[in-house]
Amino acid sequence: MEERIPTRQIGETVIHVQRIGFGCASLGNLYRPVTDETAKDALMAALDAGIGYFDTAPYYGFGLSERRVGDVLRRRSRDSFALSTKVGRLLKPCADVDENVERHGFCSPMPFESVYDYSYDGIMRSYEDSLQRLGLARIDILYVHDIGELTHGPDNAHHFKTLLESGYNALDELRRAGEISAFGLGVNEFEVCEAAMAYGDYDCFLLAGRYTLLEQAALDSFLPECEKRSISLIIGGAYNSGILASGTESGKRPYYNYEPAPQHIIDRVRAMEAVCKAYQVPLAAAALQFPLCHPAVASLIPGMGSPRRITQTLGLVNTTIPPEFWDALMAQGLLREDAPIPVQDDPQHAAG
Repeated sequence: MEERIPTRQIGETVIHVQRIGFGCASLGNLYRPVTDETAKDALMAALDAGIGYFDTAPYYGFGLSERRVGDVLRRRSRDSFALSTKVGRLLKPCADVDENVERHGFCSPMPFESVYDYSYDGIMRSYEDSLQRLGLARIDILYVHDIGELTHGPDNAHHFKTLLESGYNALDELRRAGEISAFGLGVNEFEVCEAAMAYGDYDCFLLAGRYTLLEQAALDSFLPECEKRSISLIIGGAYNSGILASGTESGKRPYYNYEPAPQHIIDRVRAMEAVCKAYQVPLAAAALQFPLCHPAVASLIPGMGSPRRITQTLGLVNTTIPPEFWDALMAQGLLREDAPIPVQDDPQHAAG
């Protein structure tokens, strides 16, 4: 595969991931059905565009995303791409499935439901099941999926204890044996990553929605600690569930963190849109380029469910944004002044 998108290293065992990867939740029929042909075309278009990092999970369509991803990647040289999936949920048969009814956000025909299991046996079973669904002999990165209070509420203390005392040993064993090259957490909150760092040796974290144009609290302690420990970040949810892609002028209520956006978020995004108009910068381009500027961030994995979306996304990533735009956001209090921003003449920050 021709290398067209710069890579970053993850882990002591070198894994090269593109600065722009492919988040494959949409291939599990997230919110709407996607045909097998469209999913295949999207994956092929990504590979043809030089994208060589793919992230999936058993939860995405209850096995559907992993099956689709594996069916395409299996035909490529295994050394030509990096692949991550997730553990922490097991899929159990469920006979009463209506593919026309959305389940946990997915419109999937796969007759399974997920159950949480962060134990040693559960993580080993999840890893082996993923290999079977993918039809591949190797997974590069495993993320522990959705551990944390945001998902589990008061039950998280129990699940976190199970992970630390049992499940972590499975991940460490797989890494030591060379079955995987790296592991971390795949979550929507950085606080649980900070807690986990005190009890283990992690290579990377997949953080969704918590380091974006709208949210930079991770700069206080989490991102500096990742730099200190040489832990790489993979950024998901750069659009904060949609509002930073759609903006506020579509006529429909925009979404933020998987729910209709509250008014104070809408007002903040409207202020950003005014700056975007002044400098002729697409809001979505700024949303994608911003998190890539932090030195701890190795890759950004937007959801791209069709060839058109891949072309559109890469165009946004490569849009030239004048430095004055970022200065204006900071001057208006719309972006933290200590947030790293793009440097036009620094190739390290070039997105493609």
